[in-house]
Amino acid sequence: MSGIILFNKPYGVLSQFTDERQGTPRPTLADFIDAPGFYPAGRLDFDSEGLMVLCDDGRTQARIADPRFKLPKTYLAQVEGEPDEMALEALRKGVKLKEGLTRPAMADSIADPALWPRDPPIRVRKTIPDSWLRLTITEGRNRQVRRMTAAVGHPTLRLVRWSVGEWTLDALAPGAWRRV
Repeated sequence: MSGIILFNKPYGVLSQFTDERQGTPRPTLADFIDAPGFYPAGRLDFDSEGLMVLCDDGRTQARIADPRFKLPKTYLAQVEGEPDEMALEALRKGVKLKEGLTRPAMADSIADPALWPRDPPIRVRKTIPDSWLRLTITEGRNRQVRRMTAAVGHPTLRLVRWSVGEWTLDALAPGAWRRV
């Protein structure tokens, strides 16, 4: 049985243990997790927050991260504007991106979720309202959710991955982790 760690990645943290970029070092997983032999099963953008799954077994890691296995990943996305049913239906059918059509997503408007404050807070514009979506995808293209919401006219302001397969954040504070 392989080991699994669930980590709530804060905004502005790299989803790897080292920062190869020259210049001022950025926060990495090593600043939060001291568990030798564990590696991320997939990535989460520097400017996204939420659930990362780490494991100590390559097979399990591949099964979680590889899009062929279609493991669902659910995101809470704060977007500009208020998507109408047509925009939601476009997300549900699949959105045309530069490299082709995405798989269909589950997409719904939701009430503002009870999340921790983001540091720094999102930019707020007085003339443009914002709202929240819950999106579940079964692939993991680069910045996919952000590109999908932008393609239907509602750019993402804040993105939190809530679940990966059966695992959820479930009261895990930003920067905290636990073994399952």
